[in-house]
Amino acid sequence: MLLPEGISNEIGHFNVFDVAKALAQYKNKPTMPYNRRQYYKISFIKGRNRAEYADKQIEIEKYALLFASPRVPYNWLPLDENQGGFFCIFTEEFLVKSKSGIVPDELPIFSPGSYPVFELNDAQAAEIEQLYKKMYTELEGTYAYKYDLLRNYLLELIHYGQKLQPSTELYTSNTSSARISSLFIELLERQFPITANNHKIALRTAADYAGRLSVHVNHLNKALKEHTGSTTTELIRRRILQEAKILLKQTTRSVSEIAYALGFEEVAHFSNFFKKETAQSPLAFRG
Repeated sequence: MLLPEGISNEIGHFNVFDVAKALAQYKNKPTMPYNRRQYYKISFIKGRNRAEYADKQIEIEKYALLFASPRVPYNWLPLDENQGGFFCIFTEEFLVKSKSGIVPDELPIFSPGSYPVFELNDAQAAEIEQLYKKMYTELEGTYAYKYDLLRNYLLELIHYGQKLQPSTELYTSNTSSARISSLFIELLERQFPITANNHKIALRTAADYAGRLSVHVNHLNKALKEHTGSTTTELIRRRILQEAKILLKQTTRSVSEIAYALGFEEVAHFSNFFKKETAQSPLAFRG
């Protein structure tokens, strides 16, 4: 994960970026400075941009506030060079530490079924920009309780967004099988690699992925079939098999631990799956 040097240990839980400075710092790198597998992100956008989700694309012309969850994949495309604003990233743990005990995924604004991009007028943009400047200044300060204050600013930002009405007129119905396929593959790859012993993939079935992408399972299957030539289930099965081979060859985990990590309820189910795909048992493959 790309982060500025000299930050405190708590930065793993919260950080705020000036977009212009971040773009300048990371202009030769393919990704923005955060790991979307772990972080929630709230962006104050200045400039023409497009947010692409599985079944919608949202055009932003001037100012907008965007709430992104690690549970919902999307593509982000700047449409001109005049980009500005701020964004903050935070983990669930950072927000849960607040006295409110708020869990981000329980908030409507981070619901997988919605794509909260809110168009802002000049006055609203000025308010939001001022709030981000407070965050930015506070984060660089030495106040002993600055993270408590930053949580308050973050909650203010979240509640500000939840009071706004979604700009549904910005949504278009230009659904592309290529875009859905890209987002599905991204979501599939987020499940891996499995590094921790107690890690277990969160999405296991075609219905799981369709639900996370907020599309009907038949629509997802049709898009993937058109674009990749394979069904949703086939793509999931191949990726699980690939990870199973890696874990068997490159780790010392037991077959039962691997079965659990890959979402199989019983070791026998995993063994039958593996043997059907490779004509070998997991232990025989491991050698």
